[in-house]
Amino acid sequence: MIFPATFSIVAADPGAGEVGVAVQSKFLSVGAAVPWVAADAGAIATQAWANTTYGPRGLELLRSGEPPERVVALLTGDDADAAQRQLGVVAPDGRSATFTGSACMEWAGGIAGSGFAVQGNILAGEAVVRSMAQTFAATRGALADRLVAALAAGQRAGGDRRGQQSAALVIAKPAGGYGGFNDRYVDLRVDDHAAPIAELARLLELHKLYFFPAAPEDVLPIDDALGKEIAALLARAGDLPPGAPFDAAARQALVTFMHRENLEDRVRADGTIDRQTLGYLRAAAAG
Repeated sequence: MIFPATFSIVAADPGAGEVGVAVQSKFLSVGAAVPWVAADAGAIATQAWANTTYGPRGLELLRSGEPPERVVALLTGDDADAAQRQLGVVAPDGRSATFTGSACMEWAGGIAGSGFAVQGNILAGEAVVRSMAQTFAATRGALADRLVAALAAGQRAGGDRRGQQSAALVIAKPAGGYGGFNDRYVDLRVDDHAAPIAELARLLELHKLYFFPAAPEDVLPIDDALGKEIAALLARAGDLPPGAPFDAAARQALVTFMHRENLEDRVRADGTIDRQTLGYLRAAAAG
């Protein structure tokens, strides 16, 4: 039996085409049981005495056009142990639902709102889910950042009253996976850690560096001064001879450096560089 007593949030960003789940628990590898996502269907969190069939079955129901409230009813209606289940469901358009069985361990409950549903059991109190809902609604930016912010708010409000152990963040987006071959936009897990939400936030920042596209405000034209600096940085990093100009060879050296450092998704051919790549190059040259 799997008992991931925990707190989670399922959410959608219709404008970005993203659906996701963030979860934390005093339970080993909670990311292996609770989150289920598909860009063409939605997101589901199944927890408490988790019925993991709720994940794929629920996504298929969403894919067929069933609304989240109906998905909950269909999944729990023929489950003899529904009283011990907890469930959050969100569709890609933001419709949502949450369910807490009457036999879930206190405190247990959830809140469903436009674009999200939060739920938890064996919590310090109702303030955990209220803080998560309020923080998600108030936070701006990418869905990944909003989900992790909601988890952190839940923990500050007391979180799982047994403590912390694992956390996960999973987001699906059409062609969002590496190379555009699947929808797995973010898939991060912290399986056993003293501060799993903080560690998840650290991993997210690395993921954003390597895989998120640069925001328009972070793109810088490479003028003469910046080109000269980049050439000098590449020389310090061992990719150019000292004193080399920023010419075609230097541009190729920059591309080679970025591929070597797993920054290939940030390579640009329009005479610009983003702030994140420049910062990474500065750190590499200094170190």
